[in-house]
Amino acid sequence: MYATNQFRRGLKVELDGVPFEIIDFQHVSPGKGRAFTRTKLKNMMNHNMIERTITSGDKLDRANTEEKEMQYLYRDAEGFHFMNNASYEQVVMSAEQLGSGKDFLQENLAIKVMYFNERPIGVELPTFVVLKVAQTDPAFRGDTVGGSKPAVLETGATIQVPFHIKEDDMVKVDTRDSSYVEKANK
Repeated sequence: MYATNQFRRGLKVELDGVPFEIIDFQHVSPGKGRAFTRTKLKNMMNHNMIERTITSGDKLDRANTEEKEMQYLYRDAEGFHFMNNASYEQVVMSAEQLGSGKDFLQENLAIKVMYFNERPIGVELPTFVVLKVAQTDPAFRGDTVGGSKPAVLETGATIQVPFHIKEDDMVKVDTRDSSYVEKANK
């Protein structure tokens, strides 16, 4: 059980039998009445955000979550296949379970699979991945300052890149917000 004074970003709690991750919180002490905490939570099953006001002194249950280091193998009609390198156990997850993370999966990528009550519910990707640009418009003379253009990556994800990026260039992408970071060496 976690009291409101133990809250921190990234803490995993359980509300109504569903695991949530604390994204943000603010302790409020009004002049009258009891103190409370405004909390922004992300549902770890469907990735929806909610806000809850929790009165000081109330406690939230600890979520029964576990992370396992796994390797992404491939995608087929069943879903996305992952393998535990230690036990060789394989897990299949759907696109809904992966959320936006499915756009950055490369074969043999090492990731963490999140389990809730011994059932896989999602993945935690590395913060940065290096991917090849599969398709983008060519740069035109004069396109040099600021601005960006769309680029389709080898995994099918579309991100905004600077004008100087060409097809077959390797780019570093931030998986948290799907943004271009820098051009990477081949």
